[in-house]
Amino acid sequence: MLTLIEAPPGVGKTTALQRLAELLRERDVTLAGFLTGEIRDGTRRVGFHVETLGGERGTLAHQNLPGPPRVGRYGVSIGEFERIALPALGLPADVILIDELGKMELASSRFRNAVVDLVEGDTPVVATVHAFHHPFTDALKRRPDATVERLTRENRDELPRLLAERLAPVTKEPRATGSRRPGHAS
Repeated sequence: MLTLIEAPPGVGKTTALQRLAELLRERDVTLAGFLTGEIRDGTRRVGFHVETLGGERGTLAHQNLPGPPRVGRYGVSIGEFERIALPALGLPADVILIDELGKMELASSRFRNAVVDLVEGDTPVVATVHAFHHPFTDALKRRPDATVERLTRENRDELPRLLAERLAPVTKEPRATGSRRPGHAS
């Protein structure tokens, strides 16, 4: 099962994936994968980091890195990205989360190969993806087992909840909170 969360930059793909991770963890779902985020110098964005769901962090891209490759004004650190992201994708998990299938990440052929292996496997994969055309992501979007969810400002709060329900339906009593539910005898 492959779910692609598609949106242009700035809509909140990473935030939606972070929220999905929280909701799945609340349901005791084991997760593997990584998130990306901005590196800021004051109010200016100067790069991007990659962080595993276990908390290991490294630099994905920075304006002071020479590259190659370069994406816009950023040099991409393929070696650092692969060192952090690839092992995170290989951990045993109930669901794999990938943020994101974008130009910087797709510059790594090892990463592209790992994604192909993952989507051919049995573990559900949820990945954020840019709305731009790219041969790799276009092919993923055409897969018969892929669902493309278009993230918008209007659905960005609701979509993580819907995806969590699809990936891990609640089939048992919620975790105890210490209080009795009304109408139930002890």
